[in-house]
Order: sequence, then structure tokens, then C-alpha cells
Amino acid sequence: MNMPTNRKVTSKTLTLTDQQIITIETGKTALQAHGAVEVKVGNMNLRAAVVAKEQPKEMPEFFPLYVEYREKFSGAGKIPGSFFRREGKPSDHEVLIARSVDRAIRPLFPEGYYPEVQVYIELNSADPAILPDALVGLAASAALMISPIPFHTPIAMVRVARVAGQFCINPTPATLEQSDMDLIVAASEQSIIMVEGEMDEAQEEDMLAAMQFAHEAIKKQCQIQRELVIAVGDVNKISVEADRYEDAKLREGMQILYHELYRILIADHSKQERQEMLAALKAGYAFGLVALMGTPKDDVIVNKYFQELTKKVVRDLALNEGKRIGGREFDEVRPVWIEMDYLPSPHGSALFTRGETQALATVTLGDKPDEQLIDQAMISGYKRFMLHYNFPGFATGEVKPNRGPSRREVGHGNLAERALKKVLPPDEENPYTIRIESDILSSNGSSSMATVCAGSLALMDAGVPIKTAVSGIAMGLITDPATGKYAIVSDILGDEDALGDMDFKVAGTAKGLTACQMDIKVSNLSYQTLREALVQSRAGRLQILATMNEAIDKPRASYKPHAPGFSIMHIPKDMIGAVIGSGGKVVQEIQRETGAKIDIKTVDKGGEVRFFALDQESIQQAEQRVKAIVAEPVLGEVYQGKIKSIAPFGAFIEFMPGKDGLLHISEVTGERIEDLTQVLAVGETMEVKLIEIDPKTGRYKLSRRVLLPKPEEVAN
Repeated sequence: MNMPTNRKVTSKTLTLTDQQIITIETGKTALQAHGAVEVKVGNMNLRAAVVAKEQPKEMPEFFPLYVEYREKFSGAGKIPGSFFRREGKPSDHEVLIARSVDRAIRPLFPEGYYPEVQVYIELNSADPAILPDALVGLAASAALMISPIPFHTPIAMVRVARVAGQFCINPTPATLEQSDMDLIVAASEQSIIMVEGEMDEAQEEDMLAAMQFAHEAIKKQCQIQRELVIAVGDVNKISVEADRYEDAKLREGMQILYHELYRILIADHSKQERQEMLAALKAGYAFGLVALMGTPKDDVIVNKYFQELTKKVVRDLALNEGKRIGGREFDEVRPVWIEMDYLPSPHGSALFTRGETQALATVTLGDKPDEQLIDQAMISGYKRFMLHYNFPGFATGEVKPNRGPSRREVGHGNLAERALKKVLPPDEENPYTIRIESDILSSNGSSSMATVCAGSLALMDAGVPIKTAVSGIAMGLITDPATGKYAIVSDILGDEDALGDMDFKVAGTAKGLTACQMDIKVSNLSYQTLREALVQSRAGRLQILATMNEAIDKPRASYKPHAPGFSIMHIPKDMIGAVIGSGGKVVQEIQRETGAKIDIKTVDKGGEVRFFALDQESIQQAEQRVKAIVAEPVLGEVYQGKIKSIAPFGAFIEFMPGKDGLLHISEVTGERIEDLTQVLAVGETMEVKLIEIDPKTGRYKLSRRVLLPKPEEVAN
């Protein structure tokens, strides 16, 4: 690809909101990239650079688009906390942002364009008041628009939140914390492309209104990109040869398979049976080509035309005959069966099966040290709820080495995590660190929504007091732009996802939505169609939820016997230091001697002490030790004390855990003592009486003398 030369510095500015003025600048940095921009808001600086290879001679199996997003720790004035003190592989946070950009721009590259394309987005300077994930779409799109790469339709992404009933665009982190809806919306000037986010049991109409509100802000960002392209002025877009890989004769010959494809797709076969029959049909056709033409045809071309014909059959079935793959009704949900407490050793488990999709979810309950440490450029802290999603190859009958979680696994796990975290109890009702692990054992459509259902059930099985159950469903769409016909399908199969025009995953409770993820492959999708899809999804969700409630309708009354026990104690704020001790000495000693783990933190009411242990006896012992430390001394009470040190004027005695008092030399025996060390020894124990508490200093005075028998009592 020829790179533009003699670039000039060009910039455009857009006032998106009263608090957010966006500047897009190009021509200053990354001059060897095929297109590069910097997006600046406040102190935040995002750079997006795009490069592409030449068009390949042979058509690849898929469009090789690579989107990377990285956040530089230096941009936030931080040094990475890893062992190597440098940025390593992308964090889950960075992977999720990269995926959102990929999903937004991938559908807009022209058919027939197949070179490797890389979009690299980097946060070089951070602003604590600006969340960059709402601006990465703008940066990527602008870089593509000013490059020779044939990307002609600008897009943008914004965050829309709802605070006190009002929508706002790209809120600050502080404002976002007060919101009950957090959506990232990507769109072109014409229509919505991608939506992802979480909500506090929002209604479907509210979500639709948020998307429309976001779209208006996106249109402004698309327009400023068009103005930037005009200002740059030297953008020579590559023309795509539509027929470069075409074989009209092969495409036409493929039509003889139409009726056989129809027969296979309409029948109620299992996924494996259907795939085997389709593979045999395609292989037979390819073999016939060799016999007819004397030369084999490129498998990639054969696959492409076979996929196109399959897509046409599916569309004809849906739009002309009102049927779908396998013969189900459009709003029909596959049979659901559930087995609770499936595994004996985890703290909670559930096996959820919907059709040929099966998820096994387990819950593990941990304590404070089990929290996940978050070390990112803009976010540092700890995470108490985690959901990890695993998709092994055998789930689809494939051989696939396990190389760690893929981007897809990270994304699906994040979606399920967002759906479930909205119903978790507040900290004061559940002190555990919670990890859900979802293993997909079989997949044919929306394993992420199966994970939501299985995770909700496993939490209830573990006895975690969640507010209510959460279910999820994936919706699909089949359209014909020429006629305007469309069909909305519930609980889509894997083939319906691949061949359809929309994948809309919706999760929520009986009251409302908690999370969603939508990818749309067609333009000009109306809001009315989206509204119908949401209404139909609610019916499907509630149907699945009813089956879940038959299995378990509320959390178990108690945790499993082998789950770690806990208790919570509140102490005065000024006693926190005494319980911890110098350098943590006191609390470490209690943990070592009792076997319990202790977590201490400051709360509004004072200090909160949480005890964790596998047995109740350890918790009780630790509680007694802490109670003794925080107990208030009582004037006139007699205590068993231990001598800690001796001075010429008296001895310092620990009469309660963490509390020392002075036993003055005159209060030892009542007789004159020349050398106290001749009478007392460090480490010696004795009974003493608290005779005075200084109201100003809080110091304690002790007496042993008043406890000794009087001379007349001895004589008697």
C-alpha cells in the first residue's frame, strides 16, 4: 500500500457536551502508519494508528482484522506493579475495549477486501475525569477514514449513563458511580451497530431510549470525521475489485444444492448430525467439480459460496415460509433442564442445559486475601466478585489446544459477570470473595447466556443471599432489505448467529434488565425492530426464569458445611490500632494461634472485624481474643495481670489484652521496698485491682496491696 507523503498537521474540534471538548489531530505523529490520529479531551490523549498489507492473491477464510488497545502506565504517572515493572500482555480490561472496537468497525469494511489490517489504539496520557473506553471508537474510525484503507462509513462510540432519571453522555467516573445504567453504544450516522452494558433492573423501553440518546451524540462525532477528511485533502481510498476472487460459474453451479440444503436445515437434527450432513453435501459437490472440470477448486471459494447459499436458504425459510432451522417457532425456547448441587466439593454448583448448550457453573467462597488485585493504568484496587468463562474445544466437537482464555472467553465471561453482579448482596450481608467458574460442556447457541443462568443457580445453591434470580437469552434477526421483511428469533442456534443479521444477548431479572450485548450486521435497523426484539426477549427470559425457579426459587438458608465460616464484629474506631498491634503483631498472633483469618477495616460505625475459618471453634476463639482487647476496663475490677517491665518507681502490668497499667511501688505490699526487682520479676502473673483511670490521659493505676489480707485477718 502506498503511504501518503508530505502530511500536514490538521485538527478538528467538537464540543460534545459542556464538560467535554474533543480535538482530533493528524499529521504530527506516527507518520509511517497508513493513518493515525490523536484524540484529545482535557489531559487525555488517545492515539490510533492503522496499517494494512497488500490485497492477498488468494482469498483468506476470514477478514484478518486485528484490533489492539493498550493503556500506558506512564500516561497515568504510574510504574507497573508487575515483577518486570513494564506492561505485559493485554489485561482483560484492555481486551474488552479492543473487542468493542473490533465489533463496531468489522461490519463496515467492504465485501472482497481481505488484506491484514491492524488498528492499534494507545492511551498515552490519562485524565482521571475522562473514561477513554468511550472515545476509542472515534479514534479508530478517524484513523481509518483518513487512511487509504477502504473504510468509508465513520462510526463513533459513546457511553450513556442514567443519573437521577436523566441520561448523560460520557460521564466522569464519579458521576458514573451514581448511575443505574451504563451502556457503551457504537453507531454510524444511519444506525446502531453495537451495544454493551449493565443496568439495575432497567425496563426495555429505558434501554431503547438510552440508545437513541447516545445515537444523537454519535452523529456529531461522525460529522466531525467527515470534516477532518476534507481538511486532510489527500486521502486516496483503495478501490476494491469486487470480482477479484469471483467465479460466476461456480456460484451458479452451487444453486443445484438448494433443495438438499433446504431438506437438511428444516429437519430436526442435532448440531453434529446437521454439520456432518452439510459437510458431506459440500464435499460431494467439490468432488463433482473435479470430475466435471478436471481440476480441484479452491476450498475457500467453495466454502464461501456454500455459506452464501446456506444463508439464502435460511432467509427463504424464515421470511417466505415462517420457519427456522430445526423447525422451531420464532419465539420458541429450546427445552431447559437443570441439576442443582451437581458437584459435592465446590461451595455451590449447578448444571444448566438449554437444547444442545450446556454450562456447568461452580461457586467458590473465599476471604479477604482471595480478592483479585487490579493494577491498571487508570484503575487500582481489589475485586471481590469474579466470573471466569471457559470454552474447551470438545464443547463443539473440535480439537483445540488450551492456550489460556481467548478474547471471546474474556468477553463472554465479562458479560455474564456484569449480569450477575447487580443482584449480589451488599458487603455487610456477604463478606466473601466470590468466584464463579463457568465451563461450557456443549455449545449450540449463546453459551454466555447459559452461563448467566447457571451462575445464578450456583450462587443460590451456595447460599449466597442474592436479591433474585437472573436469566438470559440470545435473540437473532433475519432481514431482507429489498422487501423490508424481517423475522425476530428467540434462543438462536450457532448457525442462526453466523447466518443471521443480529446477535442480541439480554440478561435480567423478573423486574428488569441487568446486562446486554448486541451486534448488528445490517444498516438502517429501525428502533421499532429493536423494540420488538426486546419485547420478545422478555417473554423468553421469563420462560427460562420460571424453569429456574422450579429448580430453586431462593438462596439456600445456609452455606455448605465445607464452606468457610464467618462472623462480623464491630468495635470502636479507636480500638482498631489495639487489635492490629504494632506492625500487625497482635492480629497476626491471634491468626496464628487460633487458625482463623481476620480482616479489619474502618466503616461509618467504627471498626469492622471479619473472621473466617473452616471450623466454628477457631472463629469463636478469635472472637474471644478480640473481645478481650476491645473490652473497656472497669474501675474497681480485679484482673489477672502479667508484668511487662519494671522501673525504679513501679511495674507496668498488662491487665487486659493490649492494656497496661502502673503498679506503683507503694501499691505492691504497703511496706517500704528498696529494690523492686528483689520482689517482682518480668513475666510474673498476679492479681491486681484497677483503682484509678486518669480522665485526661486515660492511664490506669493498679494496686496489689488492697488485695492482700490485713494484719488482723492474718492473725485470726
